[in-house]
Formats: sequence, structure tokens, C-alpha cells
Amino acid sequence: MDNDGDKFPKNGEYMKIELRGMEKLSFRERQVVTLKETGLSNESIAKKLGISASTVATLYNRARNKGYEVVIILPGSVLGLMEDDE
Repeated sequence: MDNDGDKFPKNGEYMKIELRGMEKLSFRERQVVTLKETGLSNESIAKKLGISASTVATLYNRARNKGYEVVIILPGSVLGLMEDDE
């Protein structure tokens, strides 16, 4: 992660990403979804997995059709809702 003190609290709390419904997906679909949901491009994923970018797109679309959820958990301090008492 970048070192931007304005965006991230100093106490080390960061957002967490949880993928739900992954049991519905094949192993390769899970790999693609995990990498895609962390922000990688199809080309980057393809290179990392040794497959073509079009295969990445196909696997990602299949996974989306099967259904899974991305849940983002943000500490209140990330949103500026919880301030330290100091």
C-alpha cells in the first residue's frame, strides 16, 4: 500500500476485502476473481497465471454469472468517522 497519511490512519487499520460465494467457482475462476478484485488488469492477470487476456475475461465473466459478493470492510477512522481521543 502507498504511504499516504491522509488516506490511511496511523494506527495501521486498513480496509479489508472479503469475497463471499467463492465455493461456487472453479479454482481458476477463484484465482482470476481474487486478482481482478484487487485491481489488476486482464493483461497483468494473464501474465501472472500464464494464460491469455481473453481467457481471463472469459473466466471472470463466468464467475460473475455464477455469483459472488465483494464485501469491503472499512474502519470508521478511514472514513474520518472515528477520531482518537488524544
